[in-house]
Amino acid sequence: MQTRRLGRTGHMSSLVIMGTAAFWEIDQAGANAALDLALERGINHIDVAPQYGNAQQVVGPWLESRRDRFFISCKTLLRTRDEAWADLQNSLALLRTDVIDLYQFHAITTWDEFEQICAPGGAAEAFRQARDEGLVRYLGITGHGMLAPAIQAAALERLDLDTVMFPLNPRLYADADYRRDAERLLQLAQQRDVGVMIIKAIAKGPWGDKEKTYGPWYEPYAGYDAIEPSVRFVLSQPVTCLASAADVRLLPAIIEAAEEFTPMSESEQAALIASRAGDELIFEPI
Repeated sequence: MQTRRLGRTGHMSSLVIMGTAAFWEIDQAGANAALDLALERGINHIDVAPQYGNAQQVVGPWLESRRDRFFISCKTLLRTRDEAWADLQNSLALLRTDVIDLYQFHAITTWDEFEQICAPGGAAEAFRQARDEGLVRYLGITGHGMLAPAIQAAALERLDLDTVMFPLNPRLYADADYRRDAERLLQLAQQRDVGVMIIKAIAKGPWGDKEKTYGPWYEPYAGYDAIEPSVRFVLSQPVTCLASAADVRLLPAIIEAAEEFTPMSESEQAALIASRAGDELIFEPI
């Protein structure tokens, strides 16, 4: 699998990150099988979080003997200094590592949450201390919702961050405001040598009244023929990599699409955006 430089971290990340949101209810054997596949196919970057069910508990034992082969991204949803610090200590213990490569503010979705982490006593204080003490190497921010790229652009102006992670797919680019904010964020990231990771690349729409047949809270595209255009579109933007979706059954097609990646022309991108413009957004409009 191709790799790209994750901004100023210098890490050459595989085009696909192993997204362990897929490990919500998985057992150790199932997690081992998915991680073995990721390793076999060239994935060298794992994304994990306390909110992903069993993820930290099953990643830790598998990772322990392979720690030097992976860049580990972790996160916290906790917004105060003391809570975030405690959450980090717990993640270090469960992941069986002395250092986390990238620690991220998880799911900053509103301006109020952003202000909370930046305020005195906020999580940003714990992040800076953890970096100073060598418990984490780099810092980042993740987010969901239609405000994500705008909030993350503000975060790059205000905090010393090495990465961003936000949603991007053809349907989101059909929304003029979202595309404007995302393109501004991507431009800022390039200017500041910030790594860019993408989530929701294969999102199709909300489940609504349909039977939920896959793990993600949104309905994903499924099958290689449906997944490949989405993966190709995302990787044709100035981004580093994308996270696999929250269901291990989707992982092989995502990996294959990344392995076969060739840049999508501007006309192909425009056609794909237009073809999906009528799909329902997975996020509430602003």
